[in-house]
Amino acid sequence: MEDIIVVEDLRKIYNKDILAVDGISFSVHRGEVFGFLGPNGAGKSTTIKILTTLLEKTSGRATIDGLDIDKDQAAVRRIIGYSSQEVGVDDDLTARENLLLQCSFHHIPKEKAIQRVEQLLETVKLQEAADRRLKTFSGGMRKRLDLASSLVSDPKVLILDEPTTGLDPQSRQDIWEYIAELNRQGMTIFLTTQYMEEADRLSDRLCIVDQGKIVAEGTPLELKARIGADIITLSVRSDDPEACETASTVIAKMEGVKEVGLCSVGISGDKGLTVMAHNGSAIIPQLVRLLDGIGVQIDQLTLSGPTLDEVFLKLTGRALNVVERKGAVKGRGWGKRGKRP
Repeated sequence: MEDIIVVEDLRKIYNKDILAVDGISFSVHRGEVFGFLGPNGAGKSTTIKILTTLLEKTSGRATIDGLDIDKDQAAVRRIIGYSSQEVGVDDDLTARENLLLQCSFHHIPKEKAIQRVEQLLETVKLQEAADRRLKTFSGGMRKRLDLASSLVSDPKVLILDEPTTGLDPQSRQDIWEYIAELNRQGMTIFLTTQYMEEADRLSDRLCIVDQGKIVAEGTPLELKARIGADIITLSVRSDDPEACETASTVIAKMEGVKEVGLCSVGISGDKGLTVMAHNGSAIIPQLVRLLDGIGVQIDQLTLSGPTLDEVFLKLTGRALNVVERKGAVKGRGWGKRGKRP
């Protein structure tokens, strides 16, 4: 497939000694959703800012649709749409006025701009709120309008930096649906996220990044296949405070078990175990009998396929803990007055 974004040995160093992006290379195919998955501080937003020409790289090379991000900055900005973590819309304007303002930044003729704005309001389902000021909008509505703002120029590439951080579950689902629909229409989408489910659901391919480096790349299925096992999660009940440790030792000796780890289960945080095993459904009966034989009862047991969480844990040795940032849908971003090319 044809590559529309090509990044080669990209590096960014802050203050001469903080290595934020450490020689990463990847490519994005035309027409796909490409996920950039990692925790806060992994280098995702720094990479985005470099690609959108908002931040100068230290070294390396990157092109978008054949345009060099250093030599052809104005041309690059004309073919991309960008939605940052900080929503770049004006609280004192209505939704319609915000979009018309964006159209003026792109020198779109008035009649065409009016048509484009109506189309975008319909796309993000904000027609009924079109003439309300942004200060009355919920976080989800603001984010939907920001997404519409990034589409004003009908870009070849849409770049989204953690588009659902700070949103409630329903608003998150709405944004996912809009992203999927845009991709069905043929738009290339580069998406950074710290949500495993988001990356799994939306991405055709993705990179997992950690501490400025790419630690894995592939389709979600390819990455999960690296685990090569089912995941059994169980919580136990016993008078013995060391029951989990004892159960872990017993289960680890079972045929077909690859790995056993301690974990917390459910909202209450009960002690439990995570068991990675080949053909998990086949070993569950034996596992139950073994634990019963040592006086350990199972309270809950679930069987699932591998997830991107397990992939990240296997690759980095730690879980990807998502920390929501309050107020993530407020602020001024790229595209405010006078800041657009």
